Amino acid sequence: MRPAIGGIDFGTSNSTVGVIENGQPRLVPLEENQVTLPSAVFFNFEDGRAHFGRRGIADYTDGVEGRLMRALKSVLGSSLAHEKTRIKARSMAFTDIIGMFLAQLKARMEAHTGMPAGPVVFGRPVQFVDDDAEADRMAQAQLEKAARAQGFADIAFQFEPIAAALDYERSVAREELALIVDMGGGTSDFSVVRVSPERANAADRSGDILANRGVHIGGTDLDRLLSLDRVMPELGYLSQTRDGKRNLPAAYFADLATWQRINLLYTPKASSDLSQLRYEAARPDLVDRLIAIVEHRWGHALAGHVERARIALTTAPSARVAVSVPGAEFGVELSREGFEATVHGTAERVADTVTATLRDAGLAGGDIATVFLTGGSTSTPLARRTILGLVPQARVVEGDVFGSVGLGLALDARRKFG
Repeated sequence: MRPAIGGIDFGTSNSTVGVIENGQPRLVPLEENQVTLPSAVFFNFEDGRAHFGRRGIADYTDGVEGRLMRALKSVLGSSLAHEKTRIKARSMAFTDIIGMFLAQLKARMEAHTGMPAGPVVFGRPVQFVDDDAEADRMAQAQLEKAARAQGFADIAFQFEPIAAALDYERSVAREELALIVDMGGGTSDFSVVRVSPERANAADRSGDILANRGVHIGGTDLDRLLSLDRVMPELGYLSQTRDGKRNLPAAYFADLATWQRINLLYTPKASSDLSQLRYEAARPDLVDRLIAIVEHRWGHALAGHVERARIALTTAPSARVAVSVPGAEFGVELSREGFEATVHGTAERVADTVTATLRDAGLAGGDIATVFLTGGSTSTPLARRTILGLVPQARVVEGDVFGSVGLGLALDARRKFG
């Protein structure tokens, strides 16, 4: 049986798998009729199984006892990658948990195609880790090792914005210069690419990639900043010690606001540290809320509430984060204006990266014919205004927010392996 070739977009928030069917790229239904699979693993302590995607998140939300893991891609290349986290009676490395998730993508690809998985092209951000070439190399090596451990033998990598460019190119009628913007859950990547119908199937496109850059900014970073600015102060963040000489240590609050670090608080040592923190605090009542959230393993739920509020602010002027945990009951009102003030510095970093990408290509903003937008974070109004303001004459094309990269990776896999 001929193995199936495909492309895998393992994302910080969501993942997709693309294959070629009847000569065209298609996304594989990964969870019932959904072509995206949230990049989440829930270790259910009640049935002793691991559940993935929406099913895993639903178990966690319904209060099933267990451990939820999200934003796993963000640990690649970091000190967390080979650390272990306690899953009931055993310890597991984060890279092994990533492997479990990749195994699910492989199994669901095979179930859809009816063929064993063959050569695949994995998407990767332009930079897994900002300004650290060694950590970036290590991150790709860790992802490749995790994939090979699950039976993927022939593996290639492609930059995610280049994959998005390949998807966009299917619709162009003539040669043009395009700025590809891919802002997802963990990274923001930008590429200037020459696209044309004639060049679409060329084996070597390196000469058409005029520049590409990336920065480790995505939706999860916006969630973290929003949480630290507006929610964590309700738990004692930035409050003082009883002697008034310093603020409480920030690390515990930063961990609770960061998807991939929340589980670090669910340890006996962290519990002991938080008890000491309460003793030192000028506002122990606020730290009591923090302790209650940690004791009830409500950290991921809190991060989810912040995420939903941040997404709501893309279309609404206001949103609310409501916390209802025994010992921690409060609400925080949010406004789009306040959110944009919170992430203003982050938007400036995105703008600087786009400007540098254009400079690398030897182009001005007016030279760009089209801006192709993909990735969920491109819907953030401030990010969108910031980027489009740098290329004011360009036509704006909306890609498949969650699927363009997976479709482009399938096209790249056909070119490389088909």
